[in-house]
Amino acid sequence: MKVILLQDVKKVGSKGDILEVAEGYARNYLFPRKLAVEATQGHLRDLEQKKASEMRKKAQYLEQARGVAAKLETITVKIPAKAGESGKLFGSITSKDIADAIKNQYSIEIDKKKIALDNPIKSLGVYPVTAKLHQEVQARFQVQIIEA
Repeated sequence: MKVILLQDVKKVGSKGDILEVAEGYARNYLFPRKLAVEATQGHLRDLEQKKASEMRKKAQYLEQARGVAAKLETITVKIPAKAGESGKLFGSITSKDIADAIKNQYSIEIDKKKIALDNPIKSLGVYPVTAKLHQEVQARFQVQIIEA
């Protein structure tokens, strides 16, 4: 019997797969647990529409990420911080601080998890920072730590 999986099923397949399974397995396990539906013409058409919609959303998200990356690569984010005489900060600048500064200064919203910092910034100066906006899109920009 041909079925379309509605969810990932261990050792069987992943969501959206069209599989040939035993009729008893489908009727007694997959259908009652709402893990799959029978592969009829209507369900196949719905699956194709969902896949097409998902592809459009992914393409739109990729275009959006490229636009944000183009903006980010042209900016320098200035973050004021208190520092001692040697230029060492009292505390440190983290990816959350950088994300907040970008939002406040340039109205570009970036999730703090997408900003890649090897270590928190602990002294005054200019630092290159990478933002991983999408699997295919990365943006490099400068962060300048100035004394408050």
